[in-house]
Amino acid sequence: MTTDLHEHDRDSGLAALTGLVSHTTTQHIPTLYAPASGNEITAGLFFRVGRADETLATAGLTHLVEHLALHRLGLSDLHYNGATANAYTLFHVTGSEEEVVRYLNSVCAGLRDLPMERLETEKEILRTEAAGRGGGPQQQMPLWRYGAQGYGLSSYNELGTRSLTPDQVRRWAETRFTRDNAVLWITSEQVPDGLDLTLPQGTRFPAPAATSALPTTPAYISGDDGHVVLTSVLRRSTAASVFADVLGRALFQDLRQEGGYSYSAEADYTPRDAEFATLTAYADALPQKQDAVVGGFVDTLARLRAGRIEQSELDSVRTKLLKMYDTPDLAAAALPSYALSLLLGHRILTPEQHRAELNAVTTQDLREVAREAWGNALLQVPGRGVDWAGLTLAPQHSQAAVTGTRHRSLEDDEVTLVIGAEGVSLLTPRGPVTVRYDACAAMTTRPDGARVLTGHDGFSVTVEPTLYRGVTPDRVAALDAGVPAAAVVPMPAREPDQIPQPRPRKRTSGPRSSGNGRSTWGWTTALWLVGLLAAAWGLLCGIITADEASATAPEWDAVTGVWILELPLAFATWKIYTARRQRTRS
Repeated sequence: MTTDLHEHDRDSGLAALTGLVSHTTTQHIPTLYAPASGNEITAGLFFRVGRADETLATAGLTHLVEHLALHRLGLSDLHYNGATANAYTLFHVTGSEEEVVRYLNSVCAGLRDLPMERLETEKEILRTEAAGRGGGPQQQMPLWRYGAQGYGLSSYNELGTRSLTPDQVRRWAETRFTRDNAVLWITSEQVPDGLDLTLPQGTRFPAPAATSALPTTPAYISGDDGHVVLTSVLRRSTAASVFADVLGRALFQDLRQEGGYSYSAEADYTPRDAEFATLTAYADALPQKQDAVVGGFVDTLARLRAGRIEQSELDSVRTKLLKMYDTPDLAAAALPSYALSLLLGHRILTPEQHRAELNAVTTQDLREVAREAWGNALLQVPGRGVDWAGLTLAPQHSQAAVTGTRHRSLEDDEVTLVIGAEGVSLLTPRGPVTVRYDACAAMTTRPDGARVLTGHDGFSVTVEPTLYRGVTPDRVAALDAGVPAAAVVPMPAREPDQIPQPRPRKRTSGPRSSGNGRSTWGWTTALWLVGLLAAAWGLLCGIITADEASATAPEWDAVTGVWILELPLAFATWKIYTARRQRTRS
């Protein structure tokens, strides 16, 4: 996007706000302001940069800049914070005019001169923060839809907190946290005096283009018990936002009130970029109710797609949404939304325009949105698949494997690691998993030779030299040479007990295995005991038979009886012998 085009879009958006909020520029930063009741004011400084702008190897870069920029504020009673989302970063504050000015000036001063002496400490803080943050039932949905890049990075750990350098962090701040990539909003009658928001000149970056790891939709994946999650990508519109509320109400009614299957059943609509939004729907379930929840979830969506939407459902949602215009200080309350739309380049509607669009939404519009939502759907279900509903299982394996040196697993004869000139593959009975070097989003490295390669499509291959035959330092070096340096993330050394060792094999190659010796000892002992007893009884049978044969009146009935007792012993000896032989060969 060129600067001229950006300025045209910005001017068009600001023109739509005339009469609702005031707008100006502050040190070249577009600024929106409107008064709010009360003695305190709130301000927010948006930057069009977020997690989706990073790579997997540099994930956490934007978050690091945010933390470093806020460091010099130290301990304070002031209500302030920073937030890093997929497509933006926000610094916000509430306080007196003097406190807000001091906060915004400090943030911009921090961005101009990041305290790099704090870099390693802030990295550790971010890792600690991530360790205590739960991912939620929808945590894996972005990576399955987008892969290990762009909007899919929100599913991953911030790997960059391991290896980012001061130069990388400083350069990111200089190019992304600029005056041309920002929007400011303030709940005030005027822009306060004393602001110093001096930032480098730069370029307004459009939101990242979306990638895809799904060859077809609607698709499904397996997830944890107790959770059914659907995400879809919708074109941003008033009808789409209304549909999210209608869907949430329908799921609550069908799954909780009528079926009694779920406690929580809801839906949400969140803007992703200028043109598209993410629809998320969720329902919980007890293990014994999971099938019923999945079936009810699918049935609700099918009902809405078929257009079986009551006018009363639409009217209830519309009434709720129109009530937001009864909010005191409406203009001030709308500032964050307007500022974000201006930042992303999305159209800006006045209250009158939005009311008109809300009133114009019909049940047929909702039916069309429902069909769009289903067509782009990714459904996470517990337990069995949902092929019966017309969804396709998301790819579980790569389409092809690379050629190269083959390294048999020390734990499973049916698994082989291939290290080639173009990438690595893990060959399994169900299919290959491949990461090509030229499509490697990140490779973590350990001093002990372990490597974890993650492809842009989200597939990952772990190379543990201790678990495969012949993975020598030379083979690891050949692998390293193929991966772009920008994708390499060094990890710290592991303790010896953290390095995995092969588990006992289910199948062994010969009788010398120590595990095999232990398993045949009992069979050998049984064979000796039963065999000796059978031999002794057989000898006794022979003596009795000889005696009776030399007698004048032999008692052949007795001879027959003792031999009948010998037969089970002989049969048992043969069975134990054959079982031991099979065990030894296995």
